[in-house]
Amino acid sequence: MRTAAILPIKSFAQAKQRLRYELAAHDRRALVEAMFADALVALGRVPSLERIVVVSGDRVAQRIAAGYGATIVEDDERGHNTAAARGIATVQEDGIERALLVPGDCPTLSADDLNALLTHPAGERSALIVPDRHGTGTNALLLTPPDVLAPSFGPDSRRRHLADASAVGLAAEIVELDSLGLDVDTPEDLDALRRTLAGTHGGAAHTRGMLSQLMRARA
Repeated sequence: MRTAAILPIKSFAQAKQRLRYELAAHDRRALVEAMFADALVALGRVPSLERIVVVSGDRVAQRIAAGYGATIVEDDERGHNTAAARGIATVQEDGIERALLVPGDCPTLSADDLNALLTHPAGERSALIVPDRHGTGTNALLLTPPDVLAPSFGPDSRRRHLADASAVGLAAEIVELDSLGLDVDTPEDLDALRRTLAGTHGGAAHTRGMLSQLMRARA
């Protein structure tokens, strides 16, 4: 099945405002860039992904994405769900049959977990929902076909995606994947990321390097 990954990426300068008391603006931007690069690396290791589409109006994000062979779709910064819908429309024009929507702030994302999700049994019309580590948000959607369910990311999106699927008679299933559960928005998330990286080896090379650099700068 022809499958594309879609990453909506907001302006790096505006990203991670809830970390503003934890990190200076330039450090937040550097961390976001590192996490984004690690997500692209993981996606690039999944052979069954025909395309990686990055929806962003940020010129740095576009250059990073292009460096990893991603297709760039211009975004007007009207919100994550609008950007996701724009990515879906783009891949459908090219005949893509299935869309994987993932965030750019899950640096521990693993190709093994992505392969597990892409090979998970699902119907010809289906939605697989990957929750965040708190169990209330949505960190990934696998939609077959791409427009089978309107993305509704944000607070309490797990419940909302399930309700929206039920309302249209769509088969939807929760699939929990560790490496997709940890996105970084708050100081608590950042602490969880540090603990996760400290307890593992390999992966998230850009983010590991950036966090090490930040720790050395504080020492």
